[in-house]
Amino acid sequence: YVQLDEFGGGPAQAGDSLTLSCVLSGDAYSGRCMAWFRQSPGNKREGVVAIRTTGAARHYAADVKGRFTISQDDRKNTMTLQMNNLQPEDNAVYYCATTTRSGCVVGRELSYGSYRYWGQGTQVTVSA
Repeated sequence: YVQLDEFGGGPAQAGDSLTLSCVLSGDAYSGRCMAWFRQSPGNKREGVVAIRTTGAARHYAADVKGRFTISQDDRKNTMTLQMNNLQPEDNAVYYCATTTRSGCVVGRELSYGSYRYWGQGTQVTVSA
């Protein structure tokens, strides 16, 4: 079965950078959408950034565009999120997610319902 293992996260100060990685195992990497979502207390889980594993099209939420960069190494089944200029509003638990190998509908790359498999989450805490 598909398993997602997340690495990275932790404490940071405003303006700092952090890197999150997600490794997929248990199935082929190709043909999917993979994404990072985040959830802070009292809020819904929201899509931050997504990438199509075939073709590498990227999709960013407006509030992270220009600060966060998603990349992937399909030889290692790994997706990486580089987060620069972190701000206190980036405080959240960050979750890696993937669709089935059917991929995701155009325009729904950052929609919670598009994703079938989820990692355990990793905390990012940014201090002002």
